[in-house]
Amino acid sequence: MDSIKIRGGQELKGSVPISGAKNSALKLMVATILSDEPLILGRMPDLADTRFLTTLLQHFGAEVSRDGDTMRLHTQRIENAEAPYDLVRKMRASFNVLGPLLARNGEARVSLPGGCAIGARPVDLHLKALEALGAEIELTEGYVEAKAPKGLQGGQVTFPFVSVGATEHAMLAAVLARGETTLENAAREPEIVDLADCLNAMGAKVSGAGSATITIQGVGSLSGAAHAVVPDRIETGTYALAAATAGGDVLLKDAVWKHNEALWDRLEKAGAAVAKEDGGVRVRAKRGRLAATDIETRPYPGFPTDEQAQFMAAMTVADGRSVIRETIFENRFMHAPELMRMGAKIDLRGNEAIVTGVETLRGAQVMATDLRASVSLVIAGLVAAGETTIGRVYHLDRGFEGLEAKLAACGADIERVKD
Repeated sequence: MDSIKIRGGQELKGSVPISGAKNSALKLMVATILSDEPLILGRMPDLADTRFLTTLLQHFGAEVSRDGDTMRLHTQRIENAEAPYDLVRKMRASFNVLGPLLARNGEARVSLPGGCAIGARPVDLHLKALEALGAEIELTEGYVEAKAPKGLQGGQVTFPFVSVGATEHAMLAAVLARGETTLENAAREPEIVDLADCLNAMGAKVSGAGSATITIQGVGSLSGAAHAVVPDRIETGTYALAAATAGGDVLLKDAVWKHNEALWDRLEKAGAAVAKEDGGVRVRAKRGRLAATDIETRPYPGFPTDEQAQFMAAMTVADGRSVIRETIFENRFMHAPELMRMGAKIDLRGNEAIVTGVETLRGAQVMATDLRASVSLVIAGLVAAGETTIGRVYHLDRGFEGLEAKLAACGADIERVKD
């Protein structure tokens, strides 16, 4: 198993190119199932997750090829409408193939998903949305068997709480349903807007994406299209926090300012300087220690849960005490014990972490437990005295493209060690 070694104490100076958003790219890839014409996706990140999904789509009959950061997908025919456990268990987002397979093929059999162990994240909202569109659903032996022999029918879907995955899944299914579908209490994330833009480029009729109500007029078929994946706001926030924590001055190239306004607010309160520039966002670290600052995770446009671990790493060396409240997932403080191995002072109280900043962390051997936790340890390692070795970095490879190279280009002393 690969590991990453970091010798801390180096400021970050330079620029970091922001890749396409993992959380958007995966759902855009799934959209190929909806059309028998080619879908061309630009700014596609090359990640373990995109490679896993490529294998699954090829299992269905898709032809997938890459040229640099451009991916071409063509699913002329659905040759297999079953997604087996071995292909689904590694990545939760792969479950979103169910709706498109059902919409185009009339039936599908998909294993219940796997993914990061950060909470239950049940799929019942996904299934209830599909049932509202006329799907017949059965659960058997760890699989979801879905049928819509006469096709899906538009309907009203009201989510009891905001769910990005369920919103995206309902959109992917409803674009080929007969009639109108309305999604109420829909997620508002930039990735939702990105998916709607891509589907509309393919001939869908989706309106209201980015608001709490999305309306979809079903169409008979979708065409091919070309679409560029939105820049990754979580990667943007991660490198912003790395710069603010380790010190320095970094330009986040292609970052979209409005997608991270909740983080910019917290960083400025902590003392970092954040500015919109042509070509991206610049983050300049505060002289001396950051000021302790509280956060509470919320659905977009609130503070994202996917940046909570990274923010906690920053607060471990801030001046004062911060309260980090996690409201999205019930098991997302698994990085805290690893940060404590490096000398962090963290008191866990249910869904709250009380972080008392220390002047210096110490390098140590630590272990990644999930995708965002792994990169929080990288941030801690950048500022720690001595050497930090991070194991199980396959978690990190699921969502960060070229992380070591991007940080090294800004002056970090970081390397990957092959096992």
